[in-house]
Amino acid sequence: MKKKVGFIGTGVMGKSMAKNLMSAGHPLVVYTRTKEKAEDLIAAGAEWAASPKEAAAVSDVVITMVGMPYDVEEVYFGSEGIIENARPGSVLADMTTSSPALAKRIAEAAAAKGLHAVDAPVSGGDIGAKEARLSIMAGGSDEAFELAQPIFAVMGTNVVHQGGPGSGQHTKMCNQIAIASGMIGVCEAVLYAEKAGLDPETVLKSIESGAAGSWSLSNLAPRMIKGDFAPGFYIKHFIKDMNIALESAEEMGLLTPGLKLARELYLKLAESGEENCGTQALYKQLKN
Repeated sequence: MKKKVGFIGTGVMGKSMAKNLMSAGHPLVVYTRTKEKAEDLIAAGAEWAASPKEAAAVSDVVITMVGMPYDVEEVYFGSEGIIENARPGSVLADMTTSSPALAKRIAEAAAAKGLHAVDAPVSGGDIGAKEARLSIMAGGSDEAFELAQPIFAVMGTNVVHQGGPGSGQHTKMCNQIAIASGMIGVCEAVLYAEKAGLDPETVLKSIESGAAGSWSLSNLAPRMIKGDFAPGFYIKHFIKDMNIALESAEEMGLLTPGLKLARELYLKLAESGEENCGTQALYKQLKN
């Protein structure tokens, strides 16, 4: 029998992830703060839960894909939270990009209740979520990962167990640090091509398959060129990730000048009212 999955948070990526689970035959119960965001999932056969508590109480696996670390804390802890109300033996997978320290707290509290917790942030954006090609970075015990892995395999093609609790979140910070500095380079390359009088799309044909190649160059540079700044991943969420990464790096005594510069540029972009655009909107900040 397919595991029943409670899915909490159906935003840009979460909704596609939930759809893929339904397509694979998993009974789904959903909760999101704005019910309208889940209407198409409900119309396709998902059950509606009025709270995280209700979703956890009827699910074998509970997945959370929410916005901020304080959202994660809210849905997991307290008398109305997931940990207090999940079935014994349930798997709890937080796929939000959140704090490594919070992931460890969740794992400890879950274990005390006979639950299996995995921190499993993802990379791949809206396209990866839709096409079930996400990279999933998992942290948790061997047993917890083994239980969660069949569910992860439905949503991603690159599922790697990185180590104990918090390891998934630390790995996602590595991912975001690489993207942050890389995005500056992608924007500068497109702007340089335009200033030099070249066709940026033709330039991409030459450079994306060489040493400069990256996911951002192949997937987000074309959006910049077309003036498409719709969110595959919100700027406001990327700033949150960079804040977590900087805090963690400082705790380890690590210098991250590229990350600091990227955050400064994105903060300026957010202050100008672009926080709900996609991360490729950094192009606009550098063009001005």
